[in-house]
Amino acid sequence: MQPDSARGYCEQLERGKVLFWRGIPLNFPQTDRDFLLSQKQTGSRFHKNISYRPARDILKGESSDSSDRERLHRVMRDFSREATRFVSEFLAPYNGKLKLDFASFRPLEEENRDLPLHKRNDLLHVDAFPTRPTHGGRILRFFVNINPTVERVWNVGEPFDAFMPRLARAQKISPPYRGAVGRSLSHLAAKLGLPVADRSRYDEYMLHLHDWLKESNDFQQSWPKQRLAFPPGCTWMVYTDGVAHAVLSGKYALEQTFIVPPEAFVAPEAAPIRVLESVTGTPMA
Repeated sequence: MQPDSARGYCEQLERGKVLFWRGIPLNFPQTDRDFLLSQKQTGSRFHKNISYRPARDILKGESSDSSDRERLHRVMRDFSREATRFVSEFLAPYNGKLKLDFASFRPLEEENRDLPLHKRNDLLHVDAFPTRPTHGGRILRFFVNINPTVERVWNVGEPFDAFMPRLARAQKISPPYRGAVGRSLSHLAAKLGLPVADRSRYDEYMLHLHDWLKESNDFQQSWPKQRLAFPPGCTWMVYTDGVAHAVLSGKYALEQTFIVPPEAFVAPEAAPIRVLESVTGTPMA
């Protein structure tokens, strides 16, 4: 791919576009897909995914005594590596700068799931990670629908830099912030080996916004959105922190998440951290 084309795709993503492939543009054998489709997952309200954590080569969400665990671990590892290779090559300006986050397999049907409000996927929201703060980095996600017969349906709203300034003018959104004392306690906890996330003002705001959007009937009902149906055997990629989105239906999706640091942005003015700094007049990280 030509460098200008790769940069153009990065910019489209950063400005809220969804990139789509009708097939699966990486080495992902049909035998591995068939194996994943054969996996059964409980309907637990607390565990919706099988997750793979590449940095530690750990699989979560599958019973430790499952006879398929070793093969599942290998399939998820291979998928993560192939997705990383493809995205690094396709989005060349990000190559060498991407932070590899979790991969997941989502075998449960999304429609009509019984989940608490803030965990519901069928409500428009922007992504933020409670335990993995990004400090202004962006959340890029690569999806594959391996369901052989059924589409995966989303609602997609406006890009962050389009809706957030209007929303901030119309609504008072005031997330709590721990300030210097809270950050000092987080640093101390980290030194002691305690599992406390060291969140920036940006991370606190995005977590609050994630919940606020799901709680807002006006945003859910009145703000612009469109329905996107991702057919069987397709692939798509989107910044889920920068596009309001909701998953309405579908099962058997694979996903790999990347954190893109601010120094890699090709359209920094569209990044949520820059938009929030503009609308609040406050440094965010």
